[in-house]
Amino acid sequence: MKVAVMQPYLFPALSYFQLVGGVERFVLYDDVNYISRGFINRNSVLDQGKVRRFSVPVPGASINRRICELAFSPEVSGIVEGLRHAYARAPRFAAVYPWVSEVLTGEDRDITTLCRHAIEATFDYLDWPVSITRASRLDYDRDQSAADRLIAITRLQGGDHYVNSLGGQRLYDRETFASQGVRLSFLKPREVGYSQGQATFVPQLSMIDVLMWCSRDRVRELLEAYDLV
Repeated sequence: MKVAVMQPYLFPALSYFQLVGGVERFVLYDDVNYISRGFINRNSVLDQGKVRRFSVPVPGASINRRICELAFSPEVSGIVEGLRHAYARAPRFAAVYPWVSEVLTGEDRDITTLCRHAIEATFDYLDWPVSITRASRLDYDRDQSAADRLIAITRLQGGDHYVNSLGGQRLYDRETFASQGVRLSFLKPREVGYSQGQATFVPQLSMIDVLMWCSRDRVRELLEAYDLV
């Protein structure tokens, strides 16, 4: 059984959702320190042909605090309105905007809870079952090395195959995982594109952009456009 572990991101790019959809168990790595200037609370969308960054404030955010100790600000009206402005003419706006805005304005502002809601709402929209849990709720030795923590989480989930994003090739080696009975693979996204209502395709945007422009069937196809290496 395949397991993946990643920090909770708010409506991240397609490759993150490929990782969630490509494993049997996905664990939100929320018992590690918050990453400033990362993608936990921000991403980019396309607005009138220009890339626009959206960022949800995180009061008290610090690299010395764990993700599970922090919450998003409720001040998101500008972001929600910005998405309406950016995608009002996109073909899937009517089907996607209501639940995206509902996620962003949700009452429970805990980072992990809200990010999990965003992920699950996306896969619910696609009729794609996923299994998600949070690392902060698991019982394992958090003083181990980074690789050993991931191995422990994988085994706690009943997995024997750990899948990491491609960037993890710089950090983890197959022998370390194999020595503890866990296969290690990396998800390599294929080059993909879709119509964004303009001549030039802009990649690496928030999943919101994919959802606004693509049919459900096309989104499902894009989610499977990767290789395990």
